[in-house]
Amino acid sequence: MPLKIATWNINSIRLRRPMVEEFLAEHQPDILCLQEIKCTNDQFPAKEFAAAGYPHQAVNGQKAYHGVATISRLPLINSANKMFCNIDHARHVSCQVEFDQTPLNIHNFYVPAGGDVPDVSVNEKFKHKMDFLAEMKTWFQLPEFSKEQIIVGDFNIAPHENDVWSHKQLLKIVSHTPLETNTLDELLAHNKWVDLIRQHISTDEKLYSWWSYRAKDWNASNKGRRLDHIWSTKDLAVKSVSSQILREARGWSEKPSDHVPVIVELK
Repeated sequence: MPLKIATWNINSIRLRRPMVEEFLAEHQPDILCLQEIKCTNDQFPAKEFAAAGYPHQAVNGQKAYHGVATISRLPLINSANKMFCNIDHARHVSCQVEFDQTPLNIHNFYVPAGGDVPDVSVNEKFKHKMDFLAEMKTWFQLPEFSKEQIIVGDFNIAPHENDVWSHKQLLKIVSHTPLETNTLDELLAHNKWVDLIRQHISTDEKLYSWWSYRAKDWNASNKGRRLDHIWSTKDLAVKSVSSQILREARGWSEKPSDHVPVIVELK
């Protein structure tokens, strides 16, 4: 049975719920992982998504900020969340779904953005980001994470030269500094993850999942970054048959999210 998994930083689920419902109806992912839901658990539109065919939900919300949620057409078990850096932000939720007669673990992350200054000695937000990534790297070294794992979400890092509109101009800009990209590459390599998007779409191709609100015409300027990712352990990577980024979703409404959905399919 195929399994379609999507991730989307929605930047307020209550504001953009109709967009999500439109996406679910048109693309019918089995599982959708959302970031920056910006609501508490009781404010999450659980009934509306259940009515749309996604009754199975794992939510880790927070008032006004952050927050992650995973909704599914398939039963979810063993949902949990982990607090990173001893900072009580809602940035992670995990759950299991059965795939190929085996429990598949899905981790949904919203990595800290890091502020504007890429210096851990003067910017607490950037230090938080780097500490968060270091803790992810250490945590995923545990033996139970060696197979049947998928991690998705807004990592707030565009790792490759063609994941940004200008490699040279963004080298000192948070999300594409060498410290961040090298750290993410180390996490990918050390824990033997596979970047499922780039497994199917060559790094020779420019590829973005985020466009700033600051641009008057995001499509014309096309100054994007690939901040949203789906990774898996190697045993699942061989079952990945396709990936896509829905660029058109950036223009779906007058007030869209600045991120678009990212999708992979396993068989």
